Amino acid sequence: MNTDERTTPICLTIAGLDPSGGAGTIADVKTFFAFGCYPAAAIASITYQNTQGVYGATHQSAEELRSQVEPILNDLEVSAVKTGMLPTAEIIEETARLISENDLHNVVIDPVVRSTSGFDLIDGAALKRLIEMLFPLADIVTPNAQEAERISGVALLSEPDIVAAANIMFGMGAKAVLIKGGHLRHGSSAVDHLLLGGEHHRIDAPYYDTTSTHGTGCTLAAAIAANLAKGKTMLDAVRISKDFVNEAIRTAPKIGKGNSPINIQPIERSG
Repeated sequence: MNTDERTTPICLTIAGLDPSGGAGTIADVKTFFAFGCYPAAAIASITYQNTQGVYGATHQSAEELRSQVEPILNDLEVSAVKTGMLPTAEIIEETARLISENDLHNVVIDPVVRSTSGFDLIDGAALKRLIEMLFPLADIVTPNAQEAERISGVALLSEPDIVAAANIMFGMGAKAVLIKGGHLRHGSSAVDHLLLGGEHHRIDAPYYDTTSTHGTGCTLAAAIAANLAKGKTMLDAVRISKDFVNEAIRTAPKIGKGNSPINIQPIERSG
């Protein structure tokens, strides 16, 4: 290992490619870089999308995914891994094998189910495999409200519902559960809910009434992975990442004709 590898955490994303640059692996790579981490990326699916919607996708095979990931892991010392869109049971199983075989740590699972525009990114059978095979390997899972409802079977109508859903997912094997609450407003706040070590933490931030939200979930999960790679505690990683995404939403420029991507910019390198 050379000096650069010792001093620069390396983060790997395994997710879908958004050619328009707002979400998926491109958002992840931008986020890793923003936090001073070296980015590596493997493509699980090539999507056809822009800020207005998702129009289709071509999925990679398990063999194609392994052919991407193995050379990375044979060469780079990965400090954290983040998964996003994993569209098939085959891809999910291969991802779980790669994580287990290589004893990867700081595993952040973003269980991407559906795009903002309503395009289904995973079917029921694949989601079942994701829960069975990846949740037990996860240091944290980061579903949004709709994903949490689908996974847990609990309708999120109140804060006790959110805590109940998080506990169900904790029982599925995840070491921590973060339910992203941007879709569930609490007055003027967007509140995320973290279940960690049996304790419930509210992560509050201002709510911005904007359509510039493309890539928020990907960016939050990638930011958590980057901060874990840098040695932050889980609670600190989540809080730092929430603030980062909130600022990226607040400062997002208008790009494209639909839901603009958030503004992922490098942070100060003080810590």
